[in-house]
Amino acid sequence: MGRYVARRLLQMIPVFIGTTLLIFLMVNALPGDPVKALWGDKPPDPAQVAQIKHDRGLDLPLWEQYLHYMKGLVQGDFGKTIAGNRPILDEITQAFPVSMRLAAMAWTFELVVGITLGVIAGVRRGRIIDTTVTFFTLLVISVPIFVFGLGFQLIFGNELGWVKPTVQDSEDFQQLMLPALVLGLVGLAYVARLTRTSIKENRSADYMRTAVAKGLPRQRIVTRHLLRNSLIPVVTYLGTDIGALMGGAVITEGIFNVTGVGNLLFQGIARREGAIIVGVVTVLVIVYLLASLLVDLLYAVLDPRIRYA
Repeated sequence: MGRYVARRLLQMIPVFIGTTLLIFLMVNALPGDPVKALWGDKPPDPAQVAQIKHDRGLDLPLWEQYLHYMKGLVQGDFGKTIAGNRPILDEITQAFPVSMRLAAMAWTFELVVGITLGVIAGVRRGRIIDTTVTFFTLLVISVPIFVFGLGFQLIFGNELGWVKPTVQDSEDFQQLMLPALVLGLVGLAYVARLTRTSIKENRSADYMRTAVAKGLPRQRIVTRHLLRNSLIPVVTYLGTDIGALMGGAVITEGIFNVTGVGNLLFQGIARREGAIIVGVVTVLVIVYLLASLLVDLLYAVLDPRIRYA
């Protein structure tokens, strides 16, 4: 197991370098000049623009800028913002815990409710509950996430007054409940459908017929045999969805005014600050790679037949 983990960690290095390089090139291909944008509608001073670009290394060739960025990244330096001259690492450090709380709440919602609905629909396939869950999940997948966000904000916040329409305190878990529900809604639908399909396929497996023939209790058959073997594709999705939740929070955090990584990424795009965009995406790539490794290790827990050399 230790050798496998070490090999996977080494494999992450070229993936990480390739991903950051791709993002770096894409960001620098965006139109607009963030330095000239500091002057707003006023004509910029060419001398000052040139001086700022020289101080930040923006006048260097693109490959040299990337090497300079990676050298600073290894030392924990993500650079500084052009507007405000604040360390980007400080910005990410403040925003990251907020997005982690939001993503954790949405992920838990996906896990508990999604698997529960999938198990109920899979065990009772062909019945009205199965049809209802299938219709509900298909509806959720078909509707854009911002529609749910604005709709829930209007109904539960403005009309019913159950929650605040926008988040006033990003540290308050209660205020994050509605954004987390919206963020995890699409993932919940996929988890429910994956669980239902996997259970439906495994119900006709040989080990299930053997368990029934032995006269084992129904609850034990479902929990110890059927559910455990059906969760492998679900765990794969849930693991990779952690990074997607962090990145997908851009829309949700914008609607509900949550000061997280998504909001920071949106501000970086709006101001065309490539350093912020690359810094945030770099952190998301690390989260995604670590989550993928954790998923692979969980396979051996769910299925003892899986061994890593």
